[in-house]
Amino acid sequence: MCGICGYYSFQNKISSRNILEMNQAIRHRGPDDEGFWLSDDFVGKSFSGKDSTEKIKEQFPILHEENSEIALGFRRLSIIDLSENGHQPMLSDSEKVILTFNGEIYNFKILRKELEDLGHYFNGNSDTEVVLKSYEEWGSDVFARFDGMFAICIIDLKENKIILSRDRVGLKPLFYFKNSQHLIWASEIKSLLKNEHISPKVNWEGVYTNFLFQTTLAPQTCFQNIFSLEPGSVMTVDLNTFRCEKIFYWQIPAQIQEMSSEDAAKKVNDLLNESVAQQLFADVPVTGMMSGGIDSTLITAKAKPLQHDISAFTVAYPFSEIEVENARLVASKYEIAHDVYTVDDQEILSQLKENIEHFEEPYSSLEVLMNAAEFAQNEGFKVVLSGNGADELFAGYRHSLKLKKWLYVKNFNFLRNFIFTKDNFSNKVKNYLSQDDVFDFFRQSQVAMKPSEAKDIFSREIFSKINPDLHSYHVNEKKSYRDLFLYDMKYSLSSHHVFRDDLSAMKFGVEFRYPYLSNALIDFVATLPEEIVFNGIQNKPLLRKVAKDFLPEEVMNMPKKGFSFPLAHFIRTKKEMQDFVIQHLTSLAKRNFLNKNIIEKWWENCSEDHDYIKIWQLVTFEIWYRKYFENT
Repeated sequence: MCGICGYYSFQNKISSRNILEMNQAIRHRGPDDEGFWLSDDFVGKSFSGKDSTEKIKEQFPILHEENSEIALGFRRLSIIDLSENGHQPMLSDSEKVILTFNGEIYNFKILRKELEDLGHYFNGNSDTEVVLKSYEEWGSDVFARFDGMFAICIIDLKENKIILSRDRVGLKPLFYFKNSQHLIWASEIKSLLKNEHISPKVNWEGVYTNFLFQTTLAPQTCFQNIFSLEPGSVMTVDLNTFRCEKIFYWQIPAQIQEMSSEDAAKKVNDLLNESVAQQLFADVPVTGMMSGGIDSTLITAKAKPLQHDISAFTVAYPFSEIEVENARLVASKYEIAHDVYTVDDQEILSQLKENIEHFEEPYSSLEVLMNAAEFAQNEGFKVVLSGNGADELFAGYRHSLKLKKWLYVKNFNFLRNFIFTKDNFSNKVKNYLSQDDVFDFFRQSQVAMKPSEAKDIFSREIFSKINPDLHSYHVNEKKSYRDLFLYDMKYSLSSHHVFRDDLSAMKFGVEFRYPYLSNALIDFVATLPEEIVFNGIQNKPLLRKVAKDFLPEEVMNMPKKGFSFPLAHFIRTKKEMQDFVIQHLTSLAKRNFLNKNIIEKWWENCSEDHDYIKIWQLVTFEIWYRKYFENT
């Protein structure tokens, strides 16, 4: 797990100050080592940095002032093969292929054996070296072979091209900027903004989708001309012509297989065991994070027989008493060392502005994962097993239980044209009857602004720059659960949850791993008949068949609950929080791109939880704007 950054200046050499500052901006992602590689007229040279290990400094000169067309930067969080053999940027024996890689390849031992049988020799034991030699052997076809999470940059001086690629579901982020002169990329946007050729400008269409979906839908970001490389894709740039090509090496399987629910549950159990076993491998301590629900506790329960000294922790916060008690029950049942980390109100408030700024876009809640990652770091853990991904894969969200009802009610959507009153109840009914597609149903399920609210909050001038037609984000809908599954995987998981996870964890140099999101498990569940995974009555029916043999009844019966701090409660009851909100709303109201009257109206009429979420979106927008556009 690391941080990567780099650039290619097509016509002019630029100063290495750019790569030094870009790399420093993501220091938190890899405090254990750093490295650089620069190419001048396609002749490359490796450099160390001030944070490099002593052995690396002895091997390579420290980078100061250099000019080059290509530059790579790397920050290392040592997880596998802690020696300098895992240092990056990593060069092939011919020095014609140069790699920077952020992530973990869980099947690297299998690939290594294949490569050794083909005659390849390895200097160390890292998965990075396997990635490099895999590319040398199989070229760009190799990305489909990787089972893991990754964002990869390869400079191929034999083929004169740059290759950028991400894992299948986007567990590791990779952002890029491209114009006619420059290609610039990094693990985080804050790194991109350190490059002298990027001036931050607001992408209002990105902000619009962010307000609707509580995240910005990839490939858009909230910054103009800065894009998220889409999951499962490979982007290739020709070093001679600067021509760019992007292809997708993987799509969610569409072919449905016939199988009984009993056989499906057995297969899921076997695949989950395999995935947990693979993801436990590390040369540093691993722990489990248990929220108290089925997903995370099942992962920890399955980890225990595979690693007897596995420990776990739970984050406690207001109204999480049932979750904490359930996590304790699982820990006791499996004799797992278990810590409960209680986050008090003052801790949340003291870190509020800094944590919001770190996210690089507005947000709709108070993120608990940063506190979890900080606790793991303080306890000496670099790797944390997470239950994330199960909700998307196994129909775990509450909105899935409402799908059948909506599919029936949508037959009466024409009635919206006969609603002329504008009170709150009428607006809610009209909004519900405006859901014509599963995409609209999915959007409605997000705890964020509704389209009419988002339209109202922008000034007329700004909204005229926004195209509210979001059909380009639609899948080829069949008006069934399958559509919702695809939207959950693409937007709830890839654009939202794992993106937040990565920023939260890597802020403290911690790696989250996701056993539910192995290649084999995703491919298998995606091809099951709908009635096995989704019944419209109970969430996660298939995963429950697996979990019932491992978890206490209290865990199995716990109602579904999100893993976040109680935002509305904090704003209602904490004067310091109210002052924080008022301060930022007052500042925001003075700007000319949002509607001052609507801001004031929303704040004055806050009553339901959704009202406070809208307000929080505005507060985080103001903090984001100050941080990245005013630098205050």
